[in-house]
Amino acid sequence: MASVHESLYFNPMMTNGVVHANVFGIKDWVTPYKISVLALLYEMTASKITLPERRRLNKLILPLQQGPDLTLGQFLQTVEECCPQTAYAVKLRLHEMADGELKDMEYFFSTLPTPFTAFDSEAYKTSVVGLFMRHMLLAYNKLSFSQVYKLYKSLQHYYHSHYAKPTDGQVGLPALVADDSDMDLTSTEDNAYLLKNDENKALKPAALQEELNNMLKFNPDFAEAHYLNYLNSMRVQDIFLSAHSLLHYFDRLILSGSEGKSNGDEGYGRSLRYAALNLASLHCRFGHYQQADLALQEAIRIAQESNDHVCLQHCLSWLYTLEQMKGSDSTVLTEDSVKMAAHFCLPYLASLGIQSLVQQGATQGKTAHKLMDALKDTDILHWKHSLSELIEISLAQTTSIWRMYGKSTMALQQAQLLLNMSSLEPVNFSVQQNNTEAFTVALCHLAELHAEQGLYNAVSEILRHLKEQFPPHSQHAKLWMLCDLKIQFERHMNEGKYHLAELLVTAISALNKTEGLYRKAQVLKALNRSTEAYSILQQLQVRCEKTKCTEMVIRVMLSTAELHWESSGFSTALPLLLQALALARQHHLQSLASETILHLAFTQLMLGVPEQALSVLHEAIEPVLAHGAVMDKGRALLLTARCQMAVAGFRPNGQGQAVLAVDTLNEAAAYFSKLNCKERLRDVHYLQAQLHRSLGQTSQCNKSAMLFRLLDQELQSPAPPVSMRL
Repeated sequence: MASVHESLYFNPMMTNGVVHANVFGIKDWVTPYKISVLALLYEMTASKITLPERRRLNKLILPLQQGPDLTLGQFLQTVEECCPQTAYAVKLRLHEMADGELKDMEYFFSTLPTPFTAFDSEAYKTSVVGLFMRHMLLAYNKLSFSQVYKLYKSLQHYYHSHYAKPTDGQVGLPALVADDSDMDLTSTEDNAYLLKNDENKALKPAALQEELNNMLKFNPDFAEAHYLNYLNSMRVQDIFLSAHSLLHYFDRLILSGSEGKSNGDEGYGRSLRYAALNLASLHCRFGHYQQADLALQEAIRIAQESNDHVCLQHCLSWLYTLEQMKGSDSTVLTEDSVKMAAHFCLPYLASLGIQSLVQQGATQGKTAHKLMDALKDTDILHWKHSLSELIEISLAQTTSIWRMYGKSTMALQQAQLLLNMSSLEPVNFSVQQNNTEAFTVALCHLAELHAEQGLYNAVSEILRHLKEQFPPHSQHAKLWMLCDLKIQFERHMNEGKYHLAELLVTAISALNKTEGLYRKAQVLKALNRSTEAYSILQQLQVRCEKTKCTEMVIRVMLSTAELHWESSGFSTALPLLLQALALARQHHLQSLASETILHLAFTQLMLGVPEQALSVLHEAIEPVLAHGAVMDKGRALLLTARCQMAVAGFRPNGQGQAVLAVDTLNEAAAYFSKLNCKERLRDVHYLQAQLHRSLGQTSQCNKSAMLFRLLDQELQSPAPPVSMRL
């Protein structure tokens, strides 16, 4: 079964392919409680109070600013204990805003003393009060109209809930109950955060789209809503709406000037270059490489004009990613990117570049110890800078590399390590950090590893969790969908249900064209439609050689050799198998090398040299039994038994080899029974009957013959010649 390591993309921007420039700058600064604290500071500055009262209030300021939000009753009681006169003034100020109109709250903010000019008051810019007021004013000025309205409604609810009296059927419930969505100032920000960290807790795509449409109808210049629309559209792969929303977001951002006055005219240029960079990432995501290249070149040009080295480094990262996606050798570009990222102290991009180099090295045949050493060095960097997302990617990448090399035990260990790792990132909104692409890849590896061992109940549990954690509309769902289809396909093929396997080919092709072609060729070969299978395999080999997909090239060579067997062209299969073996060893693909050796041994057996075939088998049998799938173990043992039987037939005193073949066949039968592989079991029982008869064991011969007969009747299909398949 092909591994899923190629599905782990090393995207330099990581979050849906988006370069974030602190889109949502509004934090939890502007709340009704903090407006109450602001009103207290204003009244302290505007009114005359005694020195003892002022001292008591000054001691109270810091706890009120930095402590948890209090209810209005608790707040007023605390202030009243220090200065009743100020508490009354604050209550009156809040009453004017809450019982008035929106303009009354806006007027209050406009009359606040400026921290930079109030030298003779507590609002001086270097004081605690001045810093607090500055944060409040900056956050308030960044609010859009709809957010200011939500703040006003929230203030009304905060004020009136204090004076609400419980009715007969209620105990302490506020009289004025507002909609939770109206009270939530950060609902837009929350959904953006949840789309990045846990899509399941965000609104469904259709519901979120409806909310966004209503919001944009009310305020079409709400830039953040366009950005969230962009993220939501990407969830459902709507390229038109995602591109449309992205362009609208940057247009509104530039028009609103929300990047701040400190940037001056530079704010416009910065938005333009990041707009082009995000557009490039969007086209990369949908496979539009030409459009992505044009957008990327535009981003590079604007960044060079502005001398923005950070943006240029992001562009370079996307450039080598784009070249890699197109199948070109981007090693030099990647190395340059790593050097420049290190020079500008950008550890995130430098680490991603090294991980990308490791991925390229794995596909180019680099030795395992060099790749693991590189990953070890990056892991030190990750832990040093607390880059937990990159730690997860590193573990998933290591899992994929071990699977590619055929070391299933090591791959299993790395996947378990990732799944049991505690994330370093702060977790908000009850979000668990187990919904990233790295976790998806690790779980898919686990599902395939369990399927290879015939543990289908465990596979069902893993896939059930994947379906719950990554619903079909989520961005990583394609990974487990393809994994699920491949597992079903292999299971049907093992059980001889080729008609069911054929039905899955179309679905696999929709998710991965290369895998779909390979599975189609396998089904056609099993259905004895050799001409069609050969045509597809030739087409697939050209495709894979162009994209440098070495694993699939080797698998295609092995399948082509099997087609030669069907026409008894064993000698013509030898050059192809030797070429496949050289390629597998060159790229250190142990599992494929062992599979190729099995094919070579079978070919030698058919050519009449069983001693040589048995000698070759000893080289492959150990790694197959240690790391191979159950099906591979059964096939290897069945082939070994056939070689032992052939050697015993040529030797005058070959009874020892025949006795060994009995045990080998029994072990092969156990493996095939685990997979419910009845066609293979029929072959085993046929050979067992022959072997027992040659040894004069009549009762065992009759038992094996009976088992063969029962399976033959159950399968209701003619048994293919045992000599024609491995």
